[in-house]
Amino acid sequence: MPDTIYDVAIIGSGPAGYTAAFRAGQLGLKTCLIEKDSKLGGTCLHVGCIPTKALLFHAEVYDHLKSAQEYGIEGLGAGKLNWASIQDRKNKVVAKHTKGLDFLVRKNKVDRVLGYGRLTGPAKNGIHTVQVDADGKKSEIKTRNILLASGSFARLLPGLQADDRILTNIEVLSLSSIPKSMVIIGAGAVGVEFASVYRSFGAEVTLIEMLPRLVPVEDEEVSKELMRAFKKKGITCIVNSRVDKVEKTKTGICVACTPQGEAQQKIEAEKVLIAVGRGPNTSDVGLDKTPNIKTERGFVHVNESMETGEKGIYAIGDIVAGYPQLAHSGAMCGIVAVTHIAGKPAQPVNKNHIPGCTYCEPQIGSVGLTEAKAKEAGYEVKIGKFPFTANSKATIIDNHEGFIKVVADAKYGEILGVHIIGPLATELIAESVAVLQLEGTIEDLMFTVHAHPTVSEGMLDAFSAVEGKAINF
Repeated sequence: MPDTIYDVAIIGSGPAGYTAAFRAGQLGLKTCLIEKDSKLGGTCLHVGCIPTKALLFHAEVYDHLKSAQEYGIEGLGAGKLNWASIQDRKNKVVAKHTKGLDFLVRKNKVDRVLGYGRLTGPAKNGIHTVQVDADGKKSEIKTRNILLASGSFARLLPGLQADDRILTNIEVLSLSSIPKSMVIIGAGAVGVEFASVYRSFGAEVTLIEMLPRLVPVEDEEVSKELMRAFKKKGITCIVNSRVDKVEKTKTGICVACTPQGEAQQKIEAEKVLIAVGRGPNTSDVGLDKTPNIKTERGFVHVNESMETGEKGIYAIGDIVAGYPQLAHSGAMCGIVAVTHIAGKPAQPVNKNHIPGCTYCEPQIGSVGLTEAKAKEAGYEVKIGKFPFTANSKATIIDNHEGFIKVVADAKYGEILGVHIIGPLATELIAESVAVLQLEGTIEDLMFTVHAHPTVSEGMLDAFSAVEGKAINF
């Protein structure tokens, strides 16, 4: 290996890194994937997306069981939760896909390197050097290009450290039992997903958000609908509220918060989950050796090919400035980067066409501009809205709350954004992503056949509603 000169060396094996590595292998690039942990997959696979969604699926099944009698299944009831079995199945899902990554590394002829990778400076005679630390030993890898995909970490409030009561996404996934009560600070995707999970499992959940609404990046109407649904589920939601202090008590924690214009409240619970965002893992990757790489609060600036200011060094994933910290965003950026390195044509990632999916109940899927953002951008907009109560398949599966909202340009009928809250929203949004990518119009979608009865035919009604022509509402 010391004599090998790679076409690309990738630092970090999360979704951005491993996707880039596999595509690089497919493109015939000599590739190595450097990972500090013994398992590939990063935060997403091991302590993020995948185990979280496994728990959400278990919670969904449990919610269905609670209504078994309504579905004609008597003598069953909700049953008794076996937390150890839930955790075991979650871990099996993770293990299965970890093995899948091991297989794909071999299939795509990617060299796997165990160790902590750091940049060492600009290229010399067109060749970069990556320093790798493993078990106290240092080695070097020579490569023509570097992809930095070092991922992110969960931010904590000042003065707090994660432990068995103060939780981040890591600790909350490995609890030994279901807590009777939990306070969640932060109502973005992570916060509302865990609020949904643990409320379904019977915990008393309080959700605190500093901004005026839940899921503040979403369309305002989606936030209002989620607030209504969460209150119906028994989740206490406190918005527009500053967290003053988190301290431990004899049996749990106490969170002091002050909603705007109100007196301070103190909430006691067994656990507190801190879900206030993620920071970039760039403090110890050698950026100080590469002065041409521009950063902003630790996030790395890149061009449309994902290349930094240092020729031959690219950045992808959660560390990139201006891109959402989403696995699928990082993965596609990785594909763009290695395709560019291979000298092949690659479409740059349009940030406006990256879908956002939140897997709480009800689910949220969105892409493009919200109504407010479209108006800020100067568009004259037309809105179409279709409620799932009018969709027959949604009624059949007993999940008919929420709606689909379409934001369109009034002048040309171009679809600017689609916002869904309700059944299968995280799956339904894929159609709208394709529509935006292909610059579809309302007329195009009004004459696109959707199968009946399906939840997805609600999309047809939503697009038609822009022109006041929804069939089923």
